[in-house]
Amino acid sequence: MTFKRLLFGRPLKSSEVDAEKMPIWKALPILSSDALSSVAYGTEMILLELATVGAFAFSFSLPIAIAIILLISILIVSYRQVIDAYPQGGGAYMVAKENLSMMWGRLAGVSLLIDYTLTVAVSISAGVLAITSAFPAGLPYIVPIGIIFIWFMVWMNLRGTSESGNVFALPTYLFIVCMLILVGKGLFDWLTNNVQAEHHVSIPTAIPSGLTWFVLLKAFSSGCSAVTGVEAISNAVPNFRDPAQRSAKRTMLTLGVLLAVIFGGVTILSQAYDIHPDSTGTKTVLSMVAEDAFGRGVIYYIIQIATMMILTLAANTSFNGFPILASIMAQDNNMPRMFSNRGDRLAFNHGIITLGVLASILLIVFGGRTESLIPLYAIGVFLSFTMAQVGLVIKWCKEKSQGWKRKAIINGIGALVTFFVVIIFSLTKFEEGAWIVVFITPILLWVITKINKHYKNVAKQLNVDLAVPIPTTDTVIIIPVAGIHKVVVSTIGYAKALTPNVVAFYVAFSPEAAKEMEDKWAQWNPGVRLVVVVSRYRTVIKPLIEFIGRIEYHLGEKKRVTVLLPEFFTSKWWHRLLHNQSAFRIRATLFARKDVVVATVPFRLND
Repeated sequence: MTFKRLLFGRPLKSSEVDAEKMPIWKALPILSSDALSSVAYGTEMILLELATVGAFAFSFSLPIAIAIILLISILIVSYRQVIDAYPQGGGAYMVAKENLSMMWGRLAGVSLLIDYTLTVAVSISAGVLAITSAFPAGLPYIVPIGIIFIWFMVWMNLRGTSESGNVFALPTYLFIVCMLILVGKGLFDWLTNNVQAEHHVSIPTAIPSGLTWFVLLKAFSSGCSAVTGVEAISNAVPNFRDPAQRSAKRTMLTLGVLLAVIFGGVTILSQAYDIHPDSTGTKTVLSMVAEDAFGRGVIYYIIQIATMMILTLAANTSFNGFPILASIMAQDNNMPRMFSNRGDRLAFNHGIITLGVLASILLIVFGGRTESLIPLYAIGVFLSFTMAQVGLVIKWCKEKSQGWKRKAIINGIGALVTFFVVIIFSLTKFEEGAWIVVFITPILLWVITKINKHYKNVAKQLNVDLAVPIPTTDTVIIIPVAGIHKVVVSTIGYAKALTPNVVAFYVAFSPEAAKEMEDKWAQWNPGVRLVVVVSRYRTVIKPLIEFIGRIEYHLGEKKRVTVLLPEFFTSKWWHRLLHNQSAFRIRATLFARKDVVVATVPFRLND
């Protein structure tokens, strides 16, 4: 068994791709872990913003959470319509591409690719913070631990969707159960007045002095991190087992219900237990809620470990979404074509590895601090949300299918709300780091536009009219020789089998060397004409180029020049360093010429 097979498993046949598709129970942990995990820090992000004006503002966390839950509901309904309209997958990219234009489709694709990369960095850093909240000794090693987690995810996803789903399902369901138990216990304490803090959960009716709309909007935008990830299911519809559309819609609905219950519940409990966010960044709000509910006992540590695992596994949503989206974009010539190729385990290896590299760089640059990454986080995904909703409105209005008005109204509301969130994010988070995403998005859009232009140009030049017969051209073969030896003998024999028009070309550095070579060639007499040129400046390439030019001048367009290079290859790499690399230099020079064919006749040496 090879090391590669031991590490990644046996190769899978293309016919086994159906076995890699996901049932609902496996799709939920694979595609929803990002959205589910965001409840671990969504409430905390709201409280951190409100804390800038004072603890009196914490009562506004509940109405902000209600607004975010309404946003989640709108998106769940909207993306269920995306699944129906585009069962081939691609989500916002496909919707924008087909209903707006390819440019808008590329923008949606770029936005999602950026968001997927940030999701990995944010999820991993938050996961490490969750575990260091319980075990502070790990605080100095946040970045190394995070990078280990990222490449563990890379490794598992390179082993295939089915295997990674089996591994990641248990931690996700453990987190869901832990959160439901925590919310249930906390709500029971609150309803029975069994809470230590003398604090009442309420919805404020007026904005007190000192609290501005700008702060509330910043808190809302920070809390919207709980919304990211809901689009991943619509991107990966083809990866569901049949009936794929129905399974994807059920998974989407299940996700929406869980998000509303857990996120809303944790926000209520943060008020009920009078939780204040830790300004040092060493304790999470969820950790403090769990500690107040259960104390620092076994259940507390189980919750922290489950939170750490789900936050780490949240990156798995991106490790499924990024490669699938990149492959769809590559099929449209908007990404390098390598991203559309599946590996031995039917995974999109290039997308998985690229995502791992980019996320590792982000983790190192930002020092693994979640609060530093959050401002970059959701602009891309909400921009793609907006384009998807606008695209669907246009689609329904054009097709006028049954119930199109209702669908257009739903998607129209979704477009307005998500665009409003994009504006809020751009304004409130711009100085905190959102400018990076605003700056890099158009650059990446320009890059993939250039990629698409290149592929179109290549296709245009390579296009063949099947009705036109293949033109035949004769060729003259030039063989640069450095002497008479077996490599030259085999090359001349091969050339004469192709055409009688063969010329050997020799560069001498002195008249004496030229005379000696001519005498040897005449004595050998291989039936091929030898042209000898004396180079006063001891260079081989320039005389060869000039000779090719003279041949082309006399031949015109009737014949093509081919340069056939005799080249021997040593058995050991260091042996190659002991020989001149003249063939390599000639090949590198002639490859730049459009009018010359360059080929190599290899001769392999023994030890």
